[in-house]
Amino acid sequence: MKNFNDRFRLVQKRRSLLVAIAVILMLVWPCMALAFDWLKAGKDLFSDSSSQETTVNTLSNSDISLGLQEALRVGTERVVSQLGQVDGFSADDLIHIPLPENLQKVRSVLETVGMSSMMDDLELKLNRAAEQATPQAKALFWQSIEEMTIDDVQRIYSGAENSATQYFQEKMSQPLAAAMQPLISKSMSEVGAISAYDAAIGQYRSIPFVPDVKADLTAYVVEKGMDGIFFYLGKEEAAIRKDPVKRTTEILQKVFGAK
Repeated sequence: MKNFNDRFRLVQKRRSLLVAIAVILMLVWPCMALAFDWLKAGKDLFSDSSSQETTVNTLSNSDISLGLQEALRVGTERVVSQLGQVDGFSADDLIHIPLPENLQKVRSVLETVGMSSMMDDLELKLNRAAEQATPQAKALFWQSIEEMTIDDVQRIYSGAENSATQYFQEKMSQPLAAAMQPLISKSMSEVGAISAYDAAIGQYRSIPFVPDVKADLTAYVVEKGMDGIFFYLGKEEAAIRKDPVKRTTEILQKVFGAK
């Protein structure tokens, strides 16, 4: 009888233990399932992130450098087409070339004698000179792009939407300006800007007691013309980075499609 009671108590303890385990599992299982769901979501997110990072990391510095230079080349082509035509500068308020500040004073003086139209004509011809020289400047820009050594390509690649243009402008503006001087000088003469300037200044000096005025119009138009080109080149670079339609070559698709 004693053995029977001992066995009965043992069976009861086992049943109680099983019931307790079952209750614990019922309470804990939803939390475990939720934890597994979070773990899986985290793993998937990490996997996607790693996949994207791997895509970018497969690009060599050489690939990125070529892509940045190609973006500048393609952008220059489009900008030159836009600005190197009649009213490309003159009719665009964002890059229109005004008279230098000292010549605006000349305009004010000539206005008092009803001859300010001479300065209006000069201003128009400064813009015409920039428009005429811009297509010829394309070859200079392309050559400078090819000669440019890009330091810290990863920083430029991951930087602002126009960071390659900013880098190009910083590194190559001085040699570009020197190369563009004869182009602008030639176009200034051909569109009549030089003769318009001489006529206006001659009329200005005929007025008593006016201060002498001098201006290096060639250097001025070079500076303003390059500012206009770089302004729109930066916008083209930004478009290539953002818009797949603008990535018209294989290297552009490879480099900027991986971002």
